[in-house]
Amino acid sequence: MFKNGLRFSLQQLPFLCGSCRRFSAKAAAAERMVRSFRAVCGDEGVSVGNAVREQHGKDESVHRCQPPDVVVFPRSVEEISALAKICHRHRLPIIAFGTGTGLEGGVCAPQGGVCFSLRKMEQILDLHQEDFDVTVEPGVTRKNLNWYLRDTGLWFPVDPGADASLCGMAATSASGTNAVRYGTMRENVLNLEVVLSNGTILHTAGKSRRPRKTSAGYNLTNLFVGSEGTLGIITKATLRLYGIPESMVSAVCSFPSVQSAVDSTVQILQAGVPIARIEFLDDVMINACNLFNNLPYAVTPTLFLEFHGSSKSLEEQVAIAEDITRDNGGSDFAWAEDEETRSRLWKARHDAWYAALALRPGCKVRMVTYG
Repeated sequence: MFKNGLRFSLQQLPFLCGSCRRFSAKAAAAERMVRSFRAVCGDEGVSVGNAVREQHGKDESVHRCQPPDVVVFPRSVEEISALAKICHRHRLPIIAFGTGTGLEGGVCAPQGGVCFSLRKMEQILDLHQEDFDVTVEPGVTRKNLNWYLRDTGLWFPVDPGADASLCGMAATSASGTNAVRYGTMRENVLNLEVVLSNGTILHTAGKSRRPRKTSAGYNLTNLFVGSEGTLGIITKATLRLYGIPESMVSAVCSFPSVQSAVDSTVQILQAGVPIARIEFLDDVMINACNLFNNLPYAVTPTLFLEFHGSSKSLEEQVAIAEDITRDNGGSDFAWAEDEETRSRLWKARHDAWYAALALRPGCKVRMVTYG
């Protein structure tokens, strides 16, 4: 296991023994382990400094996290495997760190241990345009990938609020505003390369394989998607890509009540409208977004919507959605058609976490997940 059920950590092996002789053996053992890490990563690839440890011991969550004892910066899967073997031999907890944008305290090190910072592994390895897939290392973020794809006619649509690392998104089974049409990470990961706690390197769908569908053997990919770092460190992810739609338009619609907004959402989906995004904000949240992003929308229950497709198909989608929202007491659509206005609208939605924090300066927001 990676976090729990371990006998001791480097936290219990002080690096400075002072005048206390009883700590000398443990301190020496700790230094030997750090030397072992440096033999794998080099001197610059290992840090025991307080600032680096504190940086890698917290995320965006409300939890008061404990920093790791050591931070290592591997540059390849072979280095991760070698480091994991050392940790396994000495029963040390391992914590994987991507960008630190999580909201649930996943990078906390309650028992100390070794943080594997994956930021130096940031290569986009294989792009297969004809097969609509790409393989990335764990330091690649979703914005990095879409910038790389900008001239290919392809994109990766899963978009959590933060610019998270893609392998971290796989580990947490991240979602986003496009999930209603394109799915979550679970539907968009084709294969994973994973290093287990004992250093074994595993390919969940077979080495270098990129199957869209397979019934051969266990579905190990879905086992690791959403495993939150408890089963292994994801070192590569092969992801499904999509063609960039011919046209995209966004709209905002206000409602007299939460129920009318929810009814509109259900009816739009029941009508078979292939809507790309449909996000609900109650009056408190839309007020927070208005204040944080200087937006002008009415402080009532609100839907943010987006439609993708050809110009002709958009006309039909929009007409059906407008009829449904109007029947439920919704306002006329406020349109965001150009790229700048659309980006501003969805940036406001992605910034909702920070907008909520800004409502009460100095307070923390606790994340609650329903499932």
